[in-house]
Amino acid sequence: MLELSFPNRPYRTKGGVHAPHNKNTAHKESVFLPTPSMVVLPMTQHIGAPCKPLVKVGDTVDVGQKIAASDAFVSAPIHASVSGKVKKIDKVTMPSGSKVDAIFIESDGEMRLSPDIKPPQVESVSDLIAAVRESGLVGLGGAGFPTAVKLSIPPDKNVDTMVINVAECEPYITSDHREILENSWDVISGIITVKEFLNIHRVIVGIEDNKPDAIKALRETVDNSLDPDDEIRVLPLKATYPQGAEKVLIKACTGREVPMGGLPSDAGCLVMNVGSIAFIARYLKTGVPLISRRLTVDGGCIENPTNVIVPIGTPIKEVIDFVGGYREQPYKLLMGGPMMGVALPNDELYIMKQNNAILALSEKEAKHSEPSACIRCGKCLDACPMRLQPVELSNAADRGDVDALNLYNAMNCMECGCCSFACPAKRHLVQNIRVGKALIQKAKREAAEKGGK
Repeated sequence: MLELSFPNRPYRTKGGVHAPHNKNTAHKESVFLPTPSMVVLPMTQHIGAPCKPLVKVGDTVDVGQKIAASDAFVSAPIHASVSGKVKKIDKVTMPSGSKVDAIFIESDGEMRLSPDIKPPQVESVSDLIAAVRESGLVGLGGAGFPTAVKLSIPPDKNVDTMVINVAECEPYITSDHREILENSWDVISGIITVKEFLNIHRVIVGIEDNKPDAIKALRETVDNSLDPDDEIRVLPLKATYPQGAEKVLIKACTGREVPMGGLPSDAGCLVMNVGSIAFIARYLKTGVPLISRRLTVDGGCIENPTNVIVPIGTPIKEVIDFVGGYREQPYKLLMGGPMMGVALPNDELYIMKQNNAILALSEKEAKHSEPSACIRCGKCLDACPMRLQPVELSNAADRGDVDALNLYNAMNCMECGCCSFACPAKRHLVQNIRVGKALIQKAKREAAEKGGK
């Protein structure tokens, strides 16, 4: 069928920028962090409903034991990443500034595996979705969307293509790159499992062409895998930012466009991060839930940039100390990449499921120039992958004009930051648009409250 043919080269996409790669850790093997003395597990480590603790202060817990969960559809349970004792359950401040409950576990150093852990029995799609939900898996590329929800494809959606996201277009971050080099068989095994259960017959692994060793490893593994119908192909993509954004990736790999306000399933696609698909393979073999993750620790202020595999809930300071500490006091500390990451007030927060990097940037790397007047050059328009008008959106946000924000489709902004990056006047376009989106949400809440009275 024509619609299931594989492209020889990526389709053309709109916009984007050439951000510096700075992939300093791509050729350094990942290392394991020693067991931390304490882990802190917030009840919100995913998009959706927060979890509620299933343990109480003083309880002894084992590695992989489920310690928090929610009955809500859009949620993911949380598991103990170390063995030890629940020291307290208290509020912690998240990177967003919100306060949520968190479980503090004092490690006993034994890393004792829970006796309840065993590989799940998966014989149907519903079994697979239930197993993935029980594993606590969320999108490991940074979004944190519960994977079980993503796999629950509505019956009215004709999903015929799975796209594996290995673009990793953010500067510095190489955790997905190392996942392929160190666990390529898990990647392919996970792909085969999901595609067979979901009856998907075209899998495109989209990977930026600045990772030739990973492309070679994937192709060799695919060629030697159980793929007799040749339904898995590796597609090198242009190394531009934001190539890894779902809508951009779908366009580049399939030529299809996700409709405004739509989801990948509306374009017949399921998009999975490479780390997430590899984890599924490991979980089905071992039954060990999501209790650790690989993340890139880098930036001009880090003594020894490295990819580190750490228990979830580890204090950020311990991770930084493990790689040699700071060579100088960071000008900016980020959770995630420099384009879409979240700035942290200090290193006293904790590693979460969706956290793929910690960057400690120097003043040279991170200082913003003072913005000047817009010169109407149109570079932000050219750079926007969603065909939006960043200047109009930014101005509407400054005015607090919700009608104009809706008119110019502010909610379709993915907050990639291409507009700000491309702007020669260094205007804070994406920051203003983010404020504008918050104004729209506030207006919706106020309208709902007014209508409910």
